[in-house]
Amino acid sequence: MNSLNAKIMVWFFAGGETKDNKFNVFTGSFIRLMKQILEKDFDFIKGIYFTTPIQNVAWALNNSQKPIENAGKNRIIDIAFRQLLSYGYSPDTQLIMVSSSTGSVIAAQTACYLAEKNSENLLFNKPFHLALGSSMISTHSDLYKHLIHYQKKGHIGKLIHNDLQDEGDNSTGAGSTSKFRAWLNAIGLIIPYISWKHKGPSFLNTHPENGHLHRKRSQTVQKALDYIHVLLIKHNLAGDYYNERAKAVIAEEFAPHAP
Repeated sequence: MNSLNAKIMVWFFAGGETKDNKFNVFTGSFIRLMKQILEKDFDFIKGIYFTTPIQNVAWALNNSQKPIENAGKNRIIDIAFRQLLSYGYSPDTQLIMVSSSTGSVIAAQTACYLAEKNSENLLFNKPFHLALGSSMISTHSDLYKHLIHYQKKGHIGKLIHNDLQDEGDNSTGAGSTSKFRAWLNAIGLIIPYISWKHKGPSFLNTHPENGHLHRKRSQTVQKALDYIHVLLIKHNLAGDYYNERAKAVIAEEFAPHAP
């Protein structure tokens, strides 16, 4: 915990390649480094992933456009919500929700549900922060507009979006404003030569040099370092104490290591 004894809790909603004990390079590096910085004040949401990545992507494509009705009865949202109120939960906690890729859809849906449940500040006394990285959510969607609405009402503090998108990643915002357009985008990303909108390479191409940018970046430690810089240093989401710890950990990660 930081030196001012202000309770911070950062929860990470990882992308669709994640399982509770299996990660790509970015996810594994981000979890490792964030635990190094925040220790017990960081964890990642578990139990929300399907057996295969395609199932996770399909769920995200179908739920990127608007808040889920009766979200409390949705299995995934309920599991995520319950974890936000675990591990030493306190109403005075400064809650920070961070996400990547398809995990951003789950994070946004959970954020909408939490904002409604916490409308009278009965769960958390402070607005929670939300960061949507490498996100499928379109800023023109009803879902994103709801997040802006909750921010204006004071339920959400900082809403970070643009700073966590990779320039040139054509999967950003692929969830669009309707399920039809979302799936049309998905097909275009996978088979770009039949699409008038999307250019190659295919989203399925994971080659470290010639593959799709979204997939290439998910296989780098650098993406984890970039996320940490944006979240804890640039936007100082967790306060000055963790800002300094983040700088130290990033410096150590870049420092040459003896053989």
